[in-house]
Amino acid sequence: MPDATSKKRPAKLKAEAARPAGVRRADAAHFPGSSVHASLANEIGLRIVRGDYPPGTILPNEAKWSETFDVSRSAVREAIKMLMAKSLLSSRPKIGSWVEPKERWNLLDRDVLAWYATSPDREVFLRTVQEFRHIIEPEASAFAAMRRTDEQMAEISQACREMGEATNLQERTRADTRFHLAILRASGNDLLVPLGVLIESAFDHLFAYTTRELDDLQHAQRLHEAIEKNIRLQRPAAARAAVHRLLANTDDVIGRSRR
Repeated sequence: MPDATSKKRPAKLKAEAARPAGVRRADAAHFPGSSVHASLANEIGLRIVRGDYPPGTILPNEAKWSETFDVSRSAVREAIKMLMAKSLLSSRPKIGSWVEPKERWNLLDRDVLAWYATSPDREVFLRTVQEFRHIIEPEASAFAAMRRTDEQMAEISQACREMGEATNLQERTRADTRFHLAILRASGNDLLVPLGVLIESAFDHLFAYTTRELDDLQHAQRLHEAIEKNIRLQRPAAARAAVHRLLANTDDVIGRSRR
């Protein structure tokens, strides 16, 4: 979660805080350096997740997509296959492709998470990620305090330090995410490591949002430093309690967005 070494936000952080998130170009299907079918899948996937095509909707056919985005039908077919692999779509001959119910979507897919994070109902996304953190992070931190190696501790400490030294939103968000993922790795549970990698983009979006909304970055930094200290000193109960305090602070930030 977000923080910085002084109560005042760096000028760059203030400037970036005013920038709206999730703004996309109208021709998003044609990103330079990206394959046509991947770009098309990204555009259609975003439209599905943000609600342009609700579950059960029959999507336009290949010819229509091809005309709309000025791409080949083969690119459309590959894009649809990508979205089917993410469980957003199903398809049958003579019927076409339709949007699957949300409960079938693979929300642990990096792309789907990124689309989910930029959808209009951001509050639902933020609360979902935060609930996940309440379930996982306190115990992961306690295990990290008991099991972490010196190398893992160095990684946690460095990420925490880089959070406080960050001069812009992107630097701070990336350091924040590295801090929490490093703790999951240090927990010593083999299932948490791949899970952390899968939700990395969700952490990025959550921490970017909370960093922009925080009034006191210094306080948030101290909360992270308390977690780092208790893991370093191998105090599992204290590490767990420190995480609960950090999560409560984030809950308050998210709660303010509803008012």
